[in-house]
Amino acid sequence: MSTEVLTGGYYRYTDIWFQWAEQDSTYGPQLKAMFAHDSLVSPDHPFHIEGVNGAQLFMGQLLNGESRILFSAKQVDYARYWLHAMKLTENLIPLPYSNCLLMKADLQTVSPAIYETGGDLKLANKNMDKFNKKLKGSNPLLMSRRLAFERVRTFWAKKKGVWCAIDFEGWEMEHTMITEFGWSIIRWENGEEVADHGHLQIKEALNFRNGKYVADKRMNYDFGESQVISKKQLPEYIETMIQDLAQYGPIFLVFHDNSQDIRYLQQIKAPIDGYSHILPDAIPETGIYVVDTADIFGALLGEDSPGNKRGLEQMCHHLVVPAKNLHNAGNDAYYTLAALKLMATGDPLDAQREQRWPNHTGPRGGVKVEFAPEEEDSDSDFY
Repeated sequence: MSTEVLTGGYYRYTDIWFQWAEQDSTYGPQLKAMFAHDSLVSPDHPFHIEGVNGAQLFMGQLLNGESRILFSAKQVDYARYWLHAMKLTENLIPLPYSNCLLMKADLQTVSPAIYETGGDLKLANKNMDKFNKKLKGSNPLLMSRRLAFERVRTFWAKKKGVWCAIDFEGWEMEHTMITEFGWSIIRWENGEEVADHGHLQIKEALNFRNGKYVADKRMNYDFGESQVISKKQLPEYIETMIQDLAQYGPIFLVFHDNSQDIRYLQQIKAPIDGYSHILPDAIPETGIYVVDTADIFGALLGEDSPGNKRGLEQMCHHLVVPAKNLHNAGNDAYYTLAALKLMATGDPLDAQREQRWPNHTGPRGGVKVEFAPEEEDSDSDFY
């Protein structure tokens, strides 16, 4: 029950807690006791999952962009049978009215959400209404970014496929000249995370150094030994890597502000034909999908302008990822994936934003985070 597809349906938390018990006048008290906040988080509750501290429910995003806390239909049905098996009800309680059952067509994303205490669950439900009201009238870009954020969380939780952050560095005087290539990979075997990363320097470009406009960190790869390969070998190397990754299922290519890196991949004719910038409704079995951490982080900040993308250093600063020696392709790839993992394994978007930056959405309402100047300074000790 830790992760599941949208096949069995879901019920809004509020429909179960407020409506179902009132609908059944005979067994209302039993239902209230079963679904009480403090009861749900108890390790003795029938819904308890071994290894989970608290209650695992679900966070769903409706077609209009609003979020809702959900119970799965499996949980609701199990509650009926458990109460009857424990002789707390004489008969099986009828299911909630069918109109409140949400199916795949009613939801954009669903991902697990864990609440450690009853107070956490009550607060999350209260905040949900507040955030949904703030989102009314939001522009399509913000809604698209929010959808991508939750789909990344959902797909990551499935532990399927491979997430591969890649980064190129070019010569500052001639951007078509590739000087470095770096990658960082996370996949799973038997539910356990497997990581890999590396850094290549291009032999023909060794004497073409940055430093005037872009920091020269070519020799400062921090996660192993750099390799030197020829310009001719680079396309073959990347093609082999992508073909090898395909055996694990879908490939999620992760970039931070992807435009230049995509151009480099096309320049060397990497086998990424048919890649998609749009994440599908459910995790795919195959294919290549682009995930841009500039957009994912923009969703977390509530940023609705295409021109206001934070750089990798600023993103790492605000997420408290201890990045250093950036503008080395290997380091950049490593920290890009580290930042994505931090967001993908955190709580649902609005709750995660409030945890990271409480009371930062500004006096005008909405969901956009507003930082003070000292908070923006990556050299400060604010975090």
